[in-house]
Amino acid sequence: MECESNAAVFVVRSARSRREKLSKRLDRTMDLLSLLYYCLVIYVIVQFIRFLRADGDLTLLWCECFGNKPEDKLYKKVVWITGASSGIGEELAYQLAKLGAFLVLSARRVAELERVKQNCLDHSKLRVKDILVLLLDLNVNSSHKDATKSVIQYFGKIDILINNAGRSQRSLFLDTNLDVYEAIMHLNFLGTISLTKCVLPYMIKQEKGQIITVSSLAGLVAAPVSTGYASSKHALQGFFNSLRPELANYPRIIISTVCPGLVHSNIVKNAFTEEINKPISENSAQTCKMSTARCVQLMLVGMANELKEMWISGQPLLLYVYLWQYAPTLAWLVANKMSVKRIKNLKSGLDADVSYFGDLKTKAA
Repeated sequence: MECESNAAVFVVRSARSRREKLSKRLDRTMDLLSLLYYCLVIYVIVQFIRFLRADGDLTLLWCECFGNKPEDKLYKKVVWITGASSGIGEELAYQLAKLGAFLVLSARRVAELERVKQNCLDHSKLRVKDILVLLLDLNVNSSHKDATKSVIQYFGKIDILINNAGRSQRSLFLDTNLDVYEAIMHLNFLGTISLTKCVLPYMIKQEKGQIITVSSLAGLVAAPVSTGYASSKHALQGFFNSLRPELANYPRIIISTVCPGLVHSNIVKNAFTEEINKPISENSAQTCKMSTARCVQLMLVGMANELKEMWISGQPLLLYVYLWQYAPTLAWLVANKMSVKRIKNLKSGLDADVSYFGDLKTKAA
């Protein structure tokens, strides 16, 4: 009887011990889950604050802090920039020159290209022979093959092609002649893929290279008052997104698209209107727009880290793009509200963006 009693006590104590161990295990699990929960909350808050202050997509900004540095990746690369006589193309030339990249500067205005070249030489360690000025008209497709051969003969290779040249548009569809749409598609889309078609075989031969195409946020979302421009940029997005997997056997050939939002430049001043040769009448301040220097700084970060797509814009346009990507129904409501204001601005002779974005604070380079 005593043995049975001892056995019963042992069983009770064992059960109690197992319950205590299980209870402690559950307590530790709950503590761990609580810790994970608080970490998640903190992470979400941090990301939200980052997003409110962001002037680019979060992947791009992460690479800016923790990724490859442009000065390490772009030094002595041969970079061909189209549309290099002004705006983003001109600023690309200046920043790449400071990084020590060899440059090919192309546009239709030789005098402006020579000015940009001299500025590059004055503010970098490049020598005269490190910069090639090459006249190029994207509308003349037949000239692109010879232009490409000229670059190869001069530098022996093309490491990076930056398809930057193009024109914007400011007019309502119902008021716009069809030849405007033909012109903008030929320049922005067909001209770009024509030059790419000439350069790509050399990159395939050397089994490496980067093709960077300056698209626009208008290539991702609705852009009322710029239907032709948005169409050309949507076409570029579709083309290069489809080309990228065609080159899967060449993993060292990187296809990237850059999607800037509102950036200081002459793009609005030189935009198409409802008639092919009619100049734009807008003459508004650009205080609501990101500095060209900051835009290019982020572009170079994306290039150095071989990002496939880069969104570059401050708020609230950046939020608009994220809504378009993840909450399209809500984005359509925003687009409708935006359209009313853009049309009103256009008819008032203002920049379509300026009066409803106001003076946004943007980061300096």
